[in-house]
Amino acid sequence: MKQVAALILLVPFAAFSAEIPDAKFYRDAAEGGMAEVAMGNLAQQKAQSPSVKDYGAQMVRDHAAANEKLKALAQSKNITLPANPSVAEIEAKSKLEALSGQSFDKSYIKGMIQDHEEDIAEFKKEAASGHDPDARAFASATLPTLEAHLKKIQAIAASAGVSPGG
Repeated sequence: MKQVAALILLVPFAAFSAEIPDAKFYRDAAEGGMAEVAMGNLAQQKAQSPSVKDYGAQMVRDHAAANEKLKALAQSKNITLPANPSVAEIEAKSKLEALSGQSFDKSYIKGMIQDHEEDIAEFKKEAASGHDPDARAFASATLPTLEAHLKKIQAIAASAGVSPGG
């Protein structure tokens, strides 16, 4: 009987530990999505360039929609998503809030390039090797949008003379 009780106690741990990699994806995707919306709103308010303002509006629309899909998926799996972006993302937004004019535009453009490169790598990894089939499907379905965002911000960077690294 003790063995059965021990086995029953271990099952939840086994199930939870199997979910940890995908739980991290859910958390990171939620934090990143919220940050994209917040920074997109900021770009609409503070950007000097109309193309940067428009890009910010697109980030709000696209990432808010993806956030809603992710939230529904997480709720269906009893995964609690964070309520706010990560500390690093909040700090990045605070730095942007202090800028204006071309310095805002340049910093926002560079940040969006870096964010989308990192997001694409994370979503490709999840799509290829995630344990949760629903998380893999979400990552696969979201990837084309993230890739389109990266191409668009790279084009904006090129037309504004902003190099991603410097």
